[in-house]
Amino acid sequence: MTAGPVDWPTRDPIAHRAAATPQRTALLDTETDVAWGFREYDRRVDRAAAGLEDAVFEADESDGTDRERGDRRRIGVLMDTRPAFATLFFAAMRTGTTVVPLNVRETPGELVGKAERTNITAVVCEQDTEAAALEIADEIDAVDVRSVDEPNRDRVGSLVPPQSNDTIDADHGLDGRSVDPIPLERDDTQLLMFTSGTSGEPKGVRLTVGNLVASATASAFRLGVLPSDRWLCCLPMYHMGGLAPVLRSALYGTPVVIQRDFGAESTARVLEEYDITGVSLVPTMCKRLLEAGWEPADALRFVLLGGAPASSELLERCRTADVPVHPTYGMTETASQIATATPTEIDTHEGTVGQPLLFTDVSVVDETGATVGPDEQGELVVSGPTVTPGYLDEAHTASAFGERGLHTGDVGYRDADGRLWILNRRSDRIVSGGENVYPGAVVAVLRSHPRVDDAAVVGLADEEWGERV
Repeated sequence: MTAGPVDWPTRDPIAHRAAATPQRTALLDTETDVAWGFREYDRRVDRAAAGLEDAVFEADESDGTDRERGDRRRIGVLMDTRPAFATLFFAAMRTGTTVVPLNVRETPGELVGKAERTNITAVVCEQDTEAAALEIADEIDAVDVRSVDEPNRDRVGSLVPPQSNDTIDADHGLDGRSVDPIPLERDDTQLLMFTSGTSGEPKGVRLTVGNLVASATASAFRLGVLPSDRWLCCLPMYHMGGLAPVLRSALYGTPVVIQRDFGAESTARVLEEYDITGVSLVPTMCKRLLEAGWEPADALRFVLLGGAPASSELLERCRTADVPVHPTYGMTETASQIATATPTEIDTHEGTVGQPLLFTDVSVVDETGATVGPDEQGELVVSGPTVTPGYLDEAHTASAFGERGLHTGDVGYRDADGRLWILNRRSDRIVSGGENVYPGAVVAVLRSHPRVDDAAVVGLADEEWGERV
């Protein structure tokens, strides 16, 4: 281990929690209404870790070669949101394995491309994704396919040992583990997560243990997490917004409630029946909840709204319905949140995404890279312990990072108190007569007019000005 006063976490968080808070609830599954305490959940993680070691990595280590520190194995995870995804993630942490979440909605060609780029050892799937996992294996000979469910196809193996081996008496405590949790380093790459690719080919983002823990810590300070909090996870876990609450809850020692499929009526029911205090949503999900007549219960303390800009109309509807909405700006590259606004802030500062979270520094720079003053527009540059050390492709890393940190490609500004406003992507700018015109700024002015419901701005070719609005 690297010398220092504190190296946290020294093991996966479930191992820590099983010792520190064994009786507290770790995870609840809304589909089966089953809950696991941290000690019981630790056994499930141990069983999955044993499956990774015995089934997936046996052939990988058959030559007897010792693995060097940092030479972490990689597995692709081709599953939708479910408790088994969370269990596999913690099992990977326990065995020193990097997780590569794969989007179940992508085409076989896209999945094969990502599998090749990340050099994964195996694909862990579920019954519904067996066919797609086998298509990856057909193209990449070295890839093994294992399922967390009972396999339906001959070429798919089972990840876990036989069910009869899953009987560890509670009196055995933690001595019944079959896999010893490895020590973790802050710089260990725990996730290789791909961006959405909205501005080009999806980039593989390296996220370390340190990135993930710093993000969880900063989020807790901004939201004011309590021991009684209970987070609902209903976003896809192959995106950062879906996976982040799972890790955060384990670190906080609070329950995470997993709903496998979002639905306006079913999610509204889960929010109330499970006494949910926090949930992450994209604006479309929030809109559908409100359209279904959702009335938030008193227990709900925060709704993180991210993934896309939230319209002023939606925020007003949230205010009217007493939804404790917290508009959030974040990126895969920052392990989730960069800035988050409170309900009070959005009442007094329309359109803001709030101030940067603890540990996160945000600079606004002009075309030359120089910082600009308050209320001046420019590109946002982010630095701090939540920021990725780089991309899978070093060329992407070289082009994205500068002297001040990661260039986000987003255009915005800060006020004198440090609050952020996001306008648009830098690539969306319109150059007219040699001047940069940012569509987001024009849209904001148009939307401020009481007779304008919504607006969109594009650039058109112009012989005299080059482009015009």
